Amino acid sequence: MDKDLFRPEHLVLVTGTGTGTGKTWVGARLLAAWRADGHTVAARKPVQSHDPGAEASDAEVLAGATGEQPESVCPVHRWYEVPMAPPIAAELLDRPAFSVGDLVGELVWPSGVRYGLVEGVGGPLSPIASTGDTVALAEAVKPDTVVLVTPTELGTINAVLLAASVLHDPVVFLNRYREENPLHARNAQWLRERSGLDVVTGVDALVSRLS
Repeated sequence: MDKDLFRPEHLVLVTGTGTGTGKTWVGARLLAAWRADGHTVAARKPVQSHDPGAEASDAEVLAGATGEQPESVCPVHRWYEVPMAPPIAAELLDRPAFSVGDLVGELVWPSGVRYGLVEGVGGPLSPIASTGDTVALAEAVKPDTVVLVTPTELGTINAVLLAASVLHDPVVFLNRYREENPLHARNAQWLRERSGLDVVTGVDALVSRLS
């Protein structure tokens, strides 16, 4: 049977302006909120590189939000135990190179999923495979919505504009946003009014926006 028949009703791709922006945290919060509302959810992290001695991997965090097994979120053979870009980690570990097509071909969804979430690695142009990045992944999976996660700090406007320039109409999520912080408020205002971007500053608002 064609696996595309099981594509989630609404597919969200989450990326960030770089590494450590909070992509996984935001994705997990979204999934947990949808699940609490009674929707069937699933998450997929096509590939992950991580320090096995550190905190929970991205797949484990996402699995905790969906109720799936981490191995369903990210296939075990796509866990690379070096905190580097996955194709570089694979090379360092002397494991076979892989393509974006390989990752997309391994995306399998259960039937009846209302909200599915795919998480990239690093920023939009960070290598996710030997043949491409999260932009290439997005072009292949054709998500209904792209969420761009960024920390709210000095440099946010530049980082968002660079990342958004290679994505298709992303919803920008300002992570760790505080309304009372003048820098945060001015960043949000500039991105909305001067740059014309769709900017969201809280998880509840993001859930509402995507629902």
